[in-house]
Amino acid sequence: MLTVMGINMENIIKNNSIPYLSEKKIWINNKTDLFIIIGIFLSIFIYSYVFFITPFEFYLGYLIYIILFPYLIKKFGINKNLVFIFFILFVNGIFMILLGYNTSGFFFKVFIGLFLSYIFYDNVIKLFNFDLNTLFKWYLKGALWVSYIGLFQLISWLLHFKKGYELFGLLNKWGISPGGIFGIRINSIYCEPTHYGAFMAAAFFAAVYSILPIKKNMQNYYNIHEAVIVIVIYFLTSSGLAQYGILLTGLLLFLHFGVIRYFVVFIPIIILGFNIIYNNVDEFKQRMDGLVDLFIHNKFTLGKTHGSSFILYNNYVVAFKNFWSNPVFGTGIGSHPVAFEKYSLAKNFKVEGFNNNSRDANSMFLRLVSETGLFGTTLFLVLTFKGFVRRQPDIPDHFWVISSGCLIIILLNLFRQGHYFFNGFPFYFLLYIYNKIKFKEFIQNQKV
Repeated sequence: MLTVMGINMENIIKNNSIPYLSEKKIWINNKTDLFIIIGIFLSIFIYSYVFFITPFEFYLGYLIYIILFPYLIKKFGINKNLVFIFFILFVNGIFMILLGYNTSGFFFKVFIGLFLSYIFYDNVIKLFNFDLNTLFKWYLKGALWVSYIGLFQLISWLLHFKKGYELFGLLNKWGISPGGIFGIRINSIYCEPTHYGAFMAAAFFAAVYSILPIKKNMQNYYNIHEAVIVIVIYFLTSSGLAQYGILLTGLLLFLHFGVIRYFVVFIPIIILGFNIIYNNVDEFKQRMDGLVDLFIHNKFTLGKTHGSSFILYNNYVVAFKNFWSNPVFGTGIGSHPVAFEKYSLAKNFKVEGFNNNSRDANSMFLRLVSETGLFGTTLFLVLTFKGFVRRQPDIPDHFWVISSGCLIIILLNLFRQGHYFFNGFPFYFLLYIYNKIKFKEFIQNQKV
């Protein structure tokens, strides 16, 4: 039973108004059904186009929410049990506004978006009748097309076809990132390579798994050509976060296929892979060196320490100083910018750029600590820990593949992406949790 802080999470997540964990297959009866599915997945892939930026950034995904939300609410209603957690966050948020730890603007902007996105993707999973394997395969199809666009971007760069590698200027919150092996860090349709590294990680895991020779009678999520494209383009992001995704993929495969049996093989590969990345990807090396200097040696040198490493360290200091203001429930959803103004180490720096990511703490873990305290952080981490599905003999592989792929996305966002619902993060988290619930149901049925 997924129980956290005395709460039965299975009851909170599920909605008793529909057959729980139905085995019905996904429908595509007509063009309307297909357009709905395409719209849903555009909402998790396209965040590099913004319609306006004030009073908040309005992305394509939000437009899809507005279009599909009435249909989903009419069909499934609102998961009243899921409201339980958000009600606690809402009450605390209002209280923190009254105490001056947050502003109503910051709170409602983030809280409404966060709440609606979880309701939206909860209903999306119900729309797929809890057929999580099909849902995950649709994500992988989308990820493959993202990889193809990344390949087109690379070829255009090598051919000096400017309109091609700039994707014909179709995306307005997007830019070229110089660096990497060929002089460009691939980001495809994502705003930047870091976002690509974070949200394409599950596709990378599935691609690596698809080409492993150690599988027996297991499904391939990609054929060899598709897998190679997904893997190669993921590498060519030259993103530090993608490198962590690669290392996590190796560690999880090592865990799934046996600590003893593959110890001699995987550990040297992981160590060798880390050294290759560290010594050949300058961006990764600089970030790692910066993190070591800051977190271990408390050493910062302006002009030498990597800016991104300092930004993460600065938000770490802000988050934990703010945490002690209200350690139980935090200072409220959306309050980190207020705390940043109080505690930032860089607020007196004359050099620009060191106060970046003040709104999202540069890390979801730090943001949870700062804004939701022990309640939100513990709830999230325990759900993540309890939601993991480890590979077992004679159990369909999609359970642990979905679990591992989504877990990598979750961990990468905890480390370096602080936005609660950017690029459809709630979709991956809910998919991860529902996958564990359905896995438990499968095991129970096997015993009958």
